[in-house]
Amino acid sequence: MENIKNELIEMILVYGPRLLGAVIVLFLGLELIRWFSKWFTRVLEKRNLDVSLRPFLRSMLVVLLKVLLVISVMGMVGIQMTSFIAILGAAGLAVGLALSGTLQNFAGGVILLIFKPFKVGDFITASGYSGTVNEIQIFVTILRTPDNKTIILPNGSLATNSLTNFSTLPTRRIDWSFGIAYGDSFDKAKEVLLKLIGDDQRILTDPAPFIALGELGDSSVNITVRVWVNASDFWGVFFDMNEKVYNTFPKEGLNIPFPQMDVHLKKSE
Repeated sequence: MENIKNELIEMILVYGPRLLGAVIVLFLGLELIRWFSKWFTRVLEKRNLDVSLRPFLRSMLVVLLKVLLVISVMGMVGIQMTSFIAILGAAGLAVGLALSGTLQNFAGGVILLIFKPFKVGDFITASGYSGTVNEIQIFVTILRTPDNKTIILPNGSLATNSLTNFSTLPTRRIDWSFGIAYGDSFDKAKEVLLKLIGDDQRILTDPAPFIALGELGDSSVNITVRVWVNASDFWGVFFDMNEKVYNTFPKEGLNIPFPQMDVHLKKSE
């Protein structure tokens, strides 16, 4: 019993100050991490970083700092960290290889939230899909199609492949190709189109509308029409103009041709 008592006293004398110092460092470290987390949150708010990215970055930073703090405290107590760190590194490598695709999507989500090629509410086309961005998550982005379908796209492909954002700029150009029959007056068709364009207040005057004879097709003379509108008016103006042209051209003596082919039969001798 005397030997055990002596060994116990010796351990207290040797490890007591280390343990006390480790507890103090742990307490102060946790307080410092808590303060640093609040400061980091304020910095993100001042930089107007995306709201959905702030808690993610803060949590990731706090976890990293706490892991480093625990490793430092264990080292102060006298625990050999070499083997522990090696095991931790091997486990991390195995998990990383198993979740390589998920980690790619994770990194892609961070890139999207930082550089903001699109935001919630934008209409985009990416990976062969088109829709309005409904939600940007860490691993995936959720689109809502015009016919109310939900499309889930991995952030890894969105961050590394090309995409088209139709909502970035306030105005868009609408292109049409209207056909008239051979023999009809192009000047008359241009006059009718200018009137239809002028009657629609949604069509912008700057840049000015563009009308030109675009193509002499197989069955029709195709007129190219280009106008600029506010992005929110794009589809409304597009469909309304198609309807107006279809109803107005026949009244003005302009024929809208359909594909046709003339076949000539020649009697052989």
